[in-house]
Amino acid sequence: MTEYGRGSGPEPWHPEDPQYGNQGWIGHENLHGQPQMPHGDGGPQQQYPQEPQYREHQQFQEPQYHQQYPQQHPQQHQQYAPPRQQQAYGGGQSWDTAQQAQYTGVPQTADPYGGVDPYAQQQPVGTYPGEVPDTYGTAEAYPPPQPPGRRHLATQVEEQWQDAEEEAEDTDGFHPAGGRGDGDEPTGRRSGRSKDKPKKRGGTACLVAAVVIIGVVGGGGYYGYTYLKAKFGAAEDYAGEGTGSVTIDIPKGTGLGEMGRILKAHGVVASAQAFVDAAGVHPKGGAIQAGSYAMKEHMSAKAAVELMANGAGLNALDVIPGWRNVQVYEAIDKRLKLKDGTTHDIATKEFKSLGLPDWANTNPKIKDPLEGFLYPARYDLKKDATPQTLLKEMVAKSTQAYGNADLKAQATKLGLENPLQLVTVASLVQAEGRYQHDFDKISRVVYNRLKPGNVETYGLLDFDSTVNYMKGQSTLDIGSVDELRKIDDPYNTYKIKGLPAGPIGNPGPEALKSALNPAPGPWYYFVSINENETLFAVTNAEHNRNRQKYEEERKKTGQ
Repeated sequence: MTEYGRGSGPEPWHPEDPQYGNQGWIGHENLHGQPQMPHGDGGPQQQYPQEPQYREHQQFQEPQYHQQYPQQHPQQHQQYAPPRQQQAYGGGQSWDTAQQAQYTGVPQTADPYGGVDPYAQQQPVGTYPGEVPDTYGTAEAYPPPQPPGRRHLATQVEEQWQDAEEEAEDTDGFHPAGGRGDGDEPTGRRSGRSKDKPKKRGGTACLVAAVVIIGVVGGGGYYGYTYLKAKFGAAEDYAGEGTGSVTIDIPKGTGLGEMGRILKAHGVVASAQAFVDAAGVHPKGGAIQAGSYAMKEHMSAKAAVELMANGAGLNALDVIPGWRNVQVYEAIDKRLKLKDGTTHDIATKEFKSLGLPDWANTNPKIKDPLEGFLYPARYDLKKDATPQTLLKEMVAKSTQAYGNADLKAQATKLGLENPLQLVTVASLVQAEGRYQHDFDKISRVVYNRLKPGNVETYGLLDFDSTVNYMKGQSTLDIGSVDELRKIDDPYNTYKIKGLPAGPIGNPGPEALKSALNPAPGPWYYFVSINENETLFAVTNAEHNRNRQKYEEERKKTGQ
């Protein structure tokens, strides 16, 4: 091995040799405090790619020479120490090539290169006697390395860019170890491209790029078309009123979009968007209610919205506040297309299994145990609806409403015997009060007449509504009072004192609220003159005067 660590070859391994590798120009102080620009250790380095063909020599490291040369080749270093020379470079820096001479004559036991880079003081290879000619003088040679002051940024960027291009070029022949793998060059070598060699482009890379561009443009165009069509194009729709028959159940809380999807799933409309669009332009489109609808297949969105918005196709049963049970039974038979009396017979036979509360049907004189427990509300008539399922649902709603009102505690507070009597009061308020704004005062009249010390009616309610319930009718002409007092019936309040045996209808929530919270007042009588006027009286004489006004109003209206 020679003093430069190159091996036995004739070419030197010199720090300025581009085949050695440019280790960077970084300032470094020598033992005398003078800044130097070493190629080896001594500070951060700017790394430049090294030629792969000399990778086998990369085992050279300067610390090894610090340890070996003082013992193995001290004389060789001394005889090559050149006279002191100094070249000035741009940027105010100097490259001292003669400082190594200061260490001539150092004993073998001492490290002549301690603290400095032994190669930072050497002059170019070609100046040493006996060496080969200057390799930088040939046409194929690398240009001599330039100090930082002479380097131009564009040159550095160009070098890095060329290195990156060479590494990415001809990827189909790339060898995992870093070489070509095609036999042209040794494994691990990265050859440079001559200036006159045309730059090759990878066909595979171009094809991949073309495919990517086509995919992006094509995909973007497709999704753009889909978006524009959905945004601005007319939604798919049928024409006409449709054919056949189908029952659609719309759950509570369903929005228009979900309604459209339900209708589309059952083949009613062609698309949910068409339904939403049609509902948006219909005056009542935003008020379409939940429920069960009898509709047709393949309807236009406009026809479907028209049917649902007007309630014409709503397949539901509305129990009206104040309806008696016989009215509810008839409505169920009609909507389910059953024989008249079917639901009434089921209610009479199966009332115990329909979920009544334990305080219901406590009076053996009750005509219908379910009276007052078929809660007024809208009930969807689904495909599997039966009289039993509907009656159970109605009873469950009333039981929940009465439970929320805590009827047991409220009945005791109001001086009633049980919750059933409180429901009965509410049914009387519902039946006697023609207008809701009168409910609170009518409720007070009921409680005043039930008082034991009542000297106006002596505990008699004298309500026409109870007589109508008893007779299964609904009329204002119930007959003379004298005749009514002769009828012995648990619902005839012209004969019995106190409340009837049970409710006389199904009170709504407002009537129940008034029964729980009667208005304070001394009234015992009332009569409704018209929709806006109800006259209340404390005495019978005052009440008779009010009745005279009532008769005059009836003559004017022709009732």
